Amino acid sequence: MRWVRPLDPAVADGPGDIGGKAHGLITLRRLGLPVPPGFVVTTGACRAFRSLGRLPDGLEAEVRAALAALERRTGRTLGGTPALTVSVRSGAAVSMPGMMATVLGLGAPPVGGAGAGPEGARERLTAALVEVLGSWDAPRARTYRALHGIDGDAGTAVVVQAMVDGDRDDRSASGVAFGRDPVDGSPGPAGDVLFRSRGDAVVSGRALPLPLTALAEREPRAWADLCDALDRTQAHYRDACYLEFTVETGRLWLLQVRPAGFTGAAAVRTAVGLAEHGVITRAEALARVATADLERARLPVLAEGADLWTRGTPAGPGAVVGRIATDTASAVRMAARGPVVLVRPETSPADMAGLAAAAGVLTARGGAASHAAVVARALGRPAVVGAVGLHVEPGRVRAGDRWVAEGDLLTLDGTTGRVALGERPTAPPPADSAVDTLLAWADAVTGAGEGTDTDRLAAAHRALAR
Repeated sequence: MRWVRPLDPAVADGPGDIGGKAHGLITLRRLGLPVPPGFVVTTGACRAFRSLGRLPDGLEAEVRAALAALERRTGRTLGGTPALTVSVRSGAAVSMPGMMATVLGLGAPPVGGAGAGPEGARERLTAALVEVLGSWDAPRARTYRALHGIDGDAGTAVVVQAMVDGDRDDRSASGVAFGRDPVDGSPGPAGDVLFRSRGDAVVSGRALPLPLTALAEREPRAWADLCDALDRTQAHYRDACYLEFTVETGRLWLLQVRPAGFTGAAAVRTAVGLAEHGVITRAEALARVATADLERARLPVLAEGADLWTRGTPAGPGAVVGRIATDTASAVRMAARGPVVLVRPETSPADMAGLAAAAGVLTARGGAASHAAVVARALGRPAVVGAVGLHVEPGRVRAGDRWVAEGDLLTLDGTTGRVALGERPTAPPPADSAVDTLLAWADAVTGAGEGTDTDRLAAAHRALAR
């Protein structure tokens, strides 16, 4: 059995064998888009690793051969001079954002000194493979799979790629891009970018990023190439897409692609917009919108006139009232007595149990593509990230000059980004023409038009399935 594949357009394996990340990277290469070279260790190797408790026979030899090919292609040597540095990232068939280990910059010499040499760097690469494969069974990964019904025996692939440096100079950056806004589904590129930063800073939420459009102002050529990549991937997937990217001294590189997987109003508006532009049919648009998405599109918002405590980036639609929990343990404990809002400086994979227990999420840092935002949307939780002036300490939180204690009530509106203290009135969301259009298409399929909105969509789903 072969355990390793190159990230080459000729590779025909599906996501079940090479994972969604590698499959997407190969798709990008087929589309003629810029992808750093590398290779992938298959999900079969992960299953063998879990069964044997060690790397399977033959894997290390295949990795050495693939690494040698990568060194020849780049003209650099892992742990040598000039140094090849690589990223080692998980890549399951179904996206599990932030739930498994990632190793970045492997092979770089320490600042002010020589590295351990090629042999030592190869040993570190083997250790990194073991770390990433082992992280499939990390508690947070198991929790995420249980919440989303992901097969625990599927295993993860591991993608090894030559690093491109978003922190190289003032013309370098890292970011994430969506073909449409991930919260409301409005058309046009949306996302986050951080200059002179690596990609882990963007997705972790450790820093407050700039809007994606800042790239257009500072690096117009990279912006044009990114917009082209969004257009080409949307045409290929026939859906709005999510891209991770790095700009290295003005040059764009793509590190990941997948259909964006929007929920709520974003799912409705995206499906209707794609159908109206002829990318998909009306029947496909109806099939893509789940009844739960329609329910989320109708979620209430914070009523006008509320005295705001803070506001931030809307990251998961809907308004929720809950008691403040400042860490995961508190959120899990307090959720047994009623709704809680997890309030953190930023979230990390270690907060997975708290995110699952919480009714809403509020963070001081991060953008619409941060860990908190991505996981909250996947769980259907209202979320606000990057809240202005928010300072979180164990057991208490401050925004501006007002402190509140853990256990106090707040009302969070993830549709508009507004946050108020106490239990505040909510109101129906503004009328949405995309929802009306979708329901008109549903009624045309069934010839009916009776019942609740979700009843009408569910009836169309049944009619289309016949």
